Amino acid sequence: MNILIVDDHPMSVSGYTDTLSRSGLFPKSTNFFKAYNCEEAFYKIMASTVLDLAIIDFSLPAFGAHHLFSGSDLAKIIKQKHPDCKIIIVTAHTEILIIYDIYKKTNPDGLVIKNDLNSEYLKNFVEEVLNGNHCKSCTVNKVIKDIFTKELMVDDTNRAILMYLSQGNKIKDIERMTNLSISAIQRRIAQMKDAFNVSEESSLVKEAILQGFL
Repeated sequence: MNILIVDDHPMSVSGYTDTLSRSGLFPKSTNFFKAYNCEEAFYKIMASTVLDLAIIDFSLPAFGAHHLFSGSDLAKIIKQKHPDCKIIIVTAHTEILIIYDIYKKTNPDGLVIKNDLNSEYLKNFVEEVLNGNHCKSCTVNKVIKDIFTKELMVDDTNRAILMYLSQGNKIKDIERMTNLSISAIQRRIAQMKDAFNVSEESSLVKEAILQGFL
């Protein structure tokens, strides 16, 4: 059994390793590979003949030479090189859009918020994933539920427009970034205003932040 653990906090890596090594889930011959950034993780992924489980922090120091900027990017490499590897993404983020993007675009076998974790929870979570279940921690489940209550925010383009607005971009800038017409962008913004019950774009962004979408 080969397990990769990636986190830029050495204490977290040690904690995960100690918990899993004492969990009784794995044989004594299990190998734990540790990495603390995207570059180290990349070379361990490529050098490994087989990976059975990967626990990866979402926010990691980048490896620009290989366009690896997050744990989600590493997950894509693992899926290509080790298609049978179970992947768990851990994140400290609680922003709805970030969590939903990880859930939808990366589609890991497990997605967990760091604040939801303790030793017993990690053990049970890993066991569920190894048994073939797709698992989400309680906070992730709440986020997914919340975003589906705002059906418009499930749409990738709507979420991108909202993110661009929050960054101070004008509609003409967003037109270039999204390849949508100005009228199409305005129509989507109007729909989001209705969903959030606001009348101004600035209020839309403020309400999205207040409700945890940004």
